[in-house]
Amino acid sequence: MQIQLDNVIPVFLETEKIERSQVWAQQLLFPAGGRVQIVAPSGSGKTSLVHFLYGLRHDFKGKVVVGDEDIAGLSAERKAGLRSEKLSIIFQDLRLFPEQTALQNIDVKRLLNPFHPQERIMQMAEELGIQNKMNQPAMQCSYGEQQRIAIIRALMQPFEYLLMDEPFSHLDDANAARASKLIEQEAKHRNAALLLADLQLVPSFTATEIFYL
Repeated sequence: MQIQLDNVIPVFLETEKIERSQVWAQQLLFPAGGRVQIVAPSGSGKTSLVHFLYGLRHDFKGKVVVGDEDIAGLSAERKAGLRSEKLSIIFQDLRLFPEQTALQNIDVKRLLNPFHPQERIMQMAEELGIQNKMNQPAMQCSYGEQQRIAIIRALMQPFEYLLMDEPFSHLDDANAARASKLIEQEAKHRNAALLLADLQLVPSFTATEIFYL
């Protein structure tokens, strides 16, 4: 699956930021199996872009095409199906259920559309060093631990494209490298594409294309 941007312009963004951008007001193709990084300073619309691609927001001109479908024109049911089968996401604000345990937060995603057996959760948790947090409420975990919970959650479902908004912002270099390696392994397993948006280049992420927002 590929993603196309056809002259996308956020309605709220200043003209000078649009004119400087390699993404806004451009014809772009993010190919199937690609590794794309969007480098975006604060205030340039980074999170908005990720939300546009996921179909959460439509306050833009132009067109976002996911696969062969204009995402702004899809029904709520079709968007839900797309997110269940083809698009996964790591939100910047994580969107965990604070009173649910780490394991419950992850497993609820897996149960909606299983890709892995439940035991894979503990394997991933061990790889990311949070195996001892699985029975702890998410609100009692540090933000870095919560980021790793959100990463594992996103990897539980099928996907052809994984969208990531600052997924390693609260991880040290070693933990970011471990998380990036796990994400890459899972993407290869699915022959899936990755798109990472961050404030700066992420050393642990090997991009095939880099765009400056």
